[in-house]
Amino acid sequence: MNAEQRLDATFAALADPTRRAILARLASGEASVLELAEPFAMSQPAVSKHLKVLERAGLITRSRDAQRRPCRLEAQPLGVATVYLERYRQYWERQYQSLDKLLARLQRGPNQATGKPRRPGRARK
Repeated sequence: MNAEQRLDATFAALADPTRRAILARLASGEASVLELAEPFAMSQPAVSKHLKVLERAGLITRSRDAQRRPCRLEAQPLGVATVYLERYRQYWERQYQSLDKLLARLQRGPNQATGKPRRPGRARK
């Protein structure tokens, strides 16, 4: 899977609220499928399907511990998504700063908004 496909898989996995809730739970430590299924009104096989999506996206790993198969959060794909989104956050930050500057000029009044002094006695066009 190339980098673009991994990013697509990460965002597809994050698109579902159940999967986001599972990741939030795993952020506090590993958990079994039964533990992850507890807060949801769905069957264990349905939760397992969500886990498979998360695993294919590389967001979780599963291991064997005797009878238990604990799941763990894998942060690396989330880091890649964060880097991708950061570019857009920076873009919007610049847009908001430009808007703030314009609003500040407008609040100072019409003369200060353009930066040109107004000449007395001349009609405005």
